[in-house]
Amino acid sequence: MKQCPRCKQTYSDDQLNFCLEDGEMLSSFVQEQPNRYVDDSPPTVMLDEARRTNPTNWPQQQPSSPPAQWQQPAAAPAQFAQFGILPSPNQTLAIVSLGLGIGSLTIGWCCSLGLLLSPAALITGFIALSQIKKDPSKYTGKGLAIGGMVTGGVFLALYILVMLIWGLAAIGGSLGR
Repeated sequence: MKQCPRCKQTYSDDQLNFCLEDGEMLSSFVQEQPNRYVDDSPPTVMLDEARRTNPTNWPQQQPSSPPAQWQQPAAAPAQFAQFGILPSPNQTLAIVSLGLGIGSLTIGWCCSLGLLLSPAALITGFIALSQIKKDPSKYTGKGLAIGGMVTGGVFLALYILVMLIWGLAAIGGSLGR
């Protein structure tokens, strides 16, 4: 229900916003008074006295004997030897070769930086492969070294091909004039 604040006319139509008599804006009108807060929680239960854990009326026990002295047990002989730490295989040069090869393919075209990175990838890859061949228990990463050499070689081949095409196009363009 809505009611006009000026003429106190009430309207049962909730869609109506303005008074039909004087044009004043209607306000919501509630006939019932809202219920006050009702405490529905269960009542507090009063418990009896708290339980005493050490009453004074319990019978006292007489100490039978003094407690035994603590003695450290004799050290048992070691059954196992210390675990030997095996050195991990070294694959540093192979990783460097792969990183240089990928760098030559990706950022090598900027300022011809690949002309420095790709030969470095080839050299470190060859050194890594020779170390792996001499001592495979100490050096690993054959696939990484080969990957670095391949990516460095692919960049060099693509760079030479692009320079040849560019040079031929420049020569052909100057002859056509």
